[in-house]
Amino acid sequence: MPARRRRGRPPRGLLGRGPACHTRGVTEPAEAPPSPGRLPERPVLPGFHPDPTVCRVGDTFYLACSSFEYMPGVPLYRSADLSCWERIGAVMERPSQLAPGVVPPSGGVYAPTLRHRDGTFHLVTTDVSNGPGHLLMTASDPAGPWSDPVRIPDAGGIDPDLAWDDAGRCLLTWSEGAIRQAVLDPATGALLTEPRTLWSGTGGRDPEAPHLYRAGRWWYLVIAEGGTGPGHAVTVARGPSPSGPFEACPHNPLLTARGLPGPVQNTGHADLVERADGSWAAVFLGVRPRGSFPGWHVLGRETFAAEVEWRGGWPVLGAPIEPRERPVRPEPGPGEAGAGWVGAGVLPDRVLRRARDHWRMTPGEDGPVFVGRRQEHTEAVVSAEIGARAGAGALEVRIDPRHRVALEVEGDRVRAVMDVGPVSAVLGECGAPPGTVLELRVEPPSAPPYSRERGPDVIVASVRTPDGDTALARVDGRYLSTEVAGGFTGRMVGVSCRSGSIEVRGLDYRGGA
Repeated sequence: MPARRRRGRPPRGLLGRGPACHTRGVTEPAEAPPSPGRLPERPVLPGFHPDPTVCRVGDTFYLACSSFEYMPGVPLYRSADLSCWERIGAVMERPSQLAPGVVPPSGGVYAPTLRHRDGTFHLVTTDVSNGPGHLLMTASDPAGPWSDPVRIPDAGGIDPDLAWDDAGRCLLTWSEGAIRQAVLDPATGALLTEPRTLWSGTGGRDPEAPHLYRAGRWWYLVIAEGGTGPGHAVTVARGPSPSGPFEACPHNPLLTARGLPGPVQNTGHADLVERADGSWAAVFLGVRPRGSFPGWHVLGRETFAAEVEWRGGWPVLGAPIEPRERPVRPEPGPGEAGAGWVGAGVLPDRVLRRARDHWRMTPGEDGPVFVGRRQEHTEAVVSAEIGARAGAGALEVRIDPRHRVALEVEGDRVRAVMDVGPVSAVLGECGAPPGTVLELRVEPPSAPPYSRERGPDVIVASVRTPDGDTALARVDGRYLSTEVAGGFTGRMVGVSCRSGSIEVRGLDYRGGA
């Protein structure tokens, strides 16, 4: 990779110390910073990957995201360049780390912070379905195993952050109406000082997602505000210590898409990282709405990245970081190497077991179950053979159980079903002899560009039998969008079982664009 121009950046700090790294003095020229850089148009982690957090060890970057009700919780990735990421596992993979019982849609595990210090990875997060307080886990290898959580019961709110001050004290910073902070004993989860308010942002709603960094003689506090919607933004303040007092950057926000054209909107919730060469970058979330006004985003909040430059002692958004074009290829199924399959409120291996030539799926203790993976492409095909002689199951694309398009199989019949909130409709039905392949395709919208009927995409439900292909339904994708369903996740594709047991063969996901 060619050397980067290290314009106006803080000089290189000590390596391997996470957010408590010291750097030499920041130059502070009198001129105002330039206009913020262009937002990226392509995510580095497409599909439902919100609230990214990043750290670096040596020349390798590690990234984690929110997972909400899906288990295993908190997916983990690594990269050498911040643009191409490889999944290496998840933090919360055992029942002892996760909330027991039913986890509602958009419940579960909220925004984490990932840090590395003295040979140990630390991840702190909030499981809103398993309170009170936050959860802290550690590992010597980010691929696991991770420890059982240490609970931090006396800190409320969400979006916890970890940093270490000059004396080596661990600082917990979180969002609870404003940005709050206390000294933490990471071994016990006890707060060693009374919580104090650090900053309330620049006036936007929901000040949240705090992260602390040392750069030169200043400590920088980066937060999100404006809500994780069209008003989302990232703002920054600095102070002489990690506890402030903090002054706001005169050129806030650091990044936002509000009021701006472009395919990526709702950008915010950023985490910064310093490279080994002393340059800086940021990862943050955004969405890609499509269709006519007001637009619908269906893949959820995705992870984007950009360079960060320093001007006048403040960070400024630089050039986009975008992935290289990668060949489209079939994705692995559950249990295969590199798979990112998860269960809604259940660990997949509790309900989906491998037999000689198929997976056998049974409902969980709390009723119907879903196991799937993120829809990561704007065009996608998911297919499977489902045998349901002894039960009832489905192949489906969904936002949640009440917003889905499914091909339901029971006995020798298959029917296309759409659920939108309290409304459920059967859109088509046919026979399903042995060997029938179910297929759900996500295609570009067919309405003219300026038609108000133009949604983000179209979902086609069809079956392939020895007698040929039959399309049972075509559904406007807006009904499976966050704008309709609400919540914090994105589309998932996979299989469900509501009674008895089903056999799943040839489960396949292919995506493009």
